[in-house]
Amino acid sequence: MKNYFKNKLVVSIEQAVAAPYCTAKLADAGARVIKIERKEGDFARYYDNFVKGNSTYFVWLNRGKESLIANIKDNKDVKLLKNIISKADIFVQNLGPGVLSRIGLDSTTLRRKYKSLITCDISGFGEKGPYSQLKAYDLLVQAETGLCSITGTEEAPGRVGISVCDIACGMNAYSLILEALIKKEYSGKGSTIKISLFESLSEWMNVPYLQYLYTNKPPKRVGLAHPSIVPYGSFLTKDKKNILFSIQNEREWNAFSKKIIKIGEKFQANFKNPSLRLKNRVKLNNIINISFGKLHSNILIESFKKYKIAFGLLNSIKDFSTHPQLKTSYIKKKKQIFEFIPPVTLENKKDFGRIPELGAHSIKIRKEFK
Repeated sequence: MKNYFKNKLVVSIEQAVAAPYCTAKLADAGARVIKIERKEGDFARYYDNFVKGNSTYFVWLNRGKESLIANIKDNKDVKLLKNIISKADIFVQNLGPGVLSRIGLDSTTLRRKYKSLITCDISGFGEKGPYSQLKAYDLLVQAETGLCSITGTEEAPGRVGISVCDIACGMNAYSLILEALIKKEYSGKGSTIKISLFESLSEWMNVPYLQYLYTNKPPKRVGLAHPSIVPYGSFLTKDKKNILFSIQNEREWNAFSKKIIKIGEKFQANFKNPSLRLKNRVKLNNIINISFGKLHSNILIESFKKYKIAFGLLNSIKDFSTHPQLKTSYIKKKKQIFEFIPPVTLENKKDFGRIPELGAHSIKIRKEFK
């Protein structure tokens, strides 16, 4: 596969998840990514040590990058960074608001000086507004956007179990940088991108927001069920397997009710359309629970396949790790080799760059850009 990003230089003063996620995808695309780290390193290096002594987050997000140790409080290092950025195509940073403006590395100053540079500033809540100076971590933003209020069981709110805010923001940053590169091809001009965790997740909250805005009623937490589609959820089989399934139309309902759980004619009137099924949710779910409790999962699975009804098993992470559809690949760090789940790429890329040791490229980069 031809590397169309071969001559693109990305400089990133980054830490944690959102910015590293964005630049990892740029590295996967073939760009040269120089990761600027303080002498202690990106603190995501030390979140845990579960991957043969390495952090799960750092292994996931930093493949294919070069690591340069630099101190933004040291004038010589600031001069070095300015020299590197002067030759860069893209500059990404997710430090606190105002930190880089004190040393002339803020996007406004850089864009004024380098007209073709694409800058991307990632923050928690944005650079303006009453929350702009607050620290923002993934769970805090999940809570602030109302995501936690619609996640969890009927009894209590919950969190999405992965860094969904950071990932949303990193994906947005990556896609906007690609848009900016296309624009630059035609105009020769760079772009200023400013993006936050809060606004990234806020956009994903449009459905519950619009529901509330136009009905004055927030959606209810329903756990593994659906707020408006019935039946839709998880049910336990005779052999103790949880099967999730969804009925989306009347063809599916007729097959499910008459062929699979065999609801008697006298009860069918209670559930003959979606509105009645929603109204009689508790009664219908009780019937399904009783029926599933008498059937083995393999029988139900075959029935769902036969009648083309969507279903899935409520897998554990252990189950997921051996899923027949799961694709894995490998990345390296020094002499270590790690299995991981690769990103979706053009033409199913199979080779990924190494994970850098802290400061592994400092000497080389300092000589190159002195």
